[in-house]
Amino acid sequence: MSLHIVSHPDYDAKFPAGHRFPMGKYGALIKRLDMTGVLGASVHVEAPLAEERALMRAHDAAYVDQVLSCNVPTTIEREIGFPVDDLVSRRARRAAGGTLLAARLAFAHGIACNAAGGSHHARQAQGAGFCTFNDVAVAALDLLAERAEARILVVDLDVHQGDGTANILADEPRVFTFSMHAEKNYPARKEASTLDIGLPDRTGDERYLRELRSALVRMAAEQWDLVFYNAGVDPHEDDRLGRLCLSDAGLRARDRMVIGTFREIGVPVCAVIGGGYSQDIAALAARHAILFEVAAEFA
Repeated sequence: MSLHIVSHPDYDAKFPAGHRFPMGKYGALIKRLDMTGVLGASVHVEAPLAEERALMRAHDAAYVDQVLSCNVPTTIEREIGFPVDDLVSRRARRAAGGTLLAARLAFAHGIACNAAGGSHHARQAQGAGFCTFNDVAVAALDLLAERAEARILVVDLDVHQGDGTANILADEPRVFTFSMHAEKNYPARKEASTLDIGLPDRTGDERYLRELRSALVRMAAEQWDLVFYNAGVDPHEDDRLGRLCLSDAGLRARDRMVIGTFREIGVPVCAVIGGGYSQDIAALAARHAILFEVAAEFA
């Protein structure tokens, strides 16, 4: 079978080169996947715009309206990290739609990847930390509205804690949120996920993978209908916002461990790319591409 990849040109909101959020990585990732043959061997699907109804399952209606009308208060834009203009609004809505579509494709085919997503700092009432809409929370809650008996696991391995996801899903017993992150990194005030593992700076591959393996063994012993996997590459040693010091090989082993753990027991996996920060866009795209290379092994 072929890996299903969801993407859209709207994922790139056209920030200027050198902006602290490396918006150019989305287009560069697709070019990288095309160059290496991963895209050509996959089923490539365009992301739809998320419906307002779906967005409002995770976010307050007032905030959704602010984003869609490009009328977000300056105080919230400051927390997000950039103004919410029409391009940013469409990007956020498209990325959420892409994660929801990727989740549906994972149910149908076993695994699918969104070439964006992982906006895990967006909370119910507002965005934060370069995150406008929390696409994983939107997708999880929309799927649960259709599949009332489903149990969903969120595995968030971005270097920053998935505080927004924990905030939105705190009272949803059908979703288990797991975040393994740098304890001393953003956000300063952490939320309570179902399971949090905070790691020290300079953890490195060996300890990181040991901690992850132990957690995955426990989670794989339970029954899940779907796993959302945030494969942020900001734990990498060359990432400017991450300090966990993983190598390329460490990221690849991590992705293979997560995806393999659940695909080998028949649980569908929907993966999103999460964070990654570098002015070297080509190198950053290559790190994000590792997820798709590994996912293709399990398609």
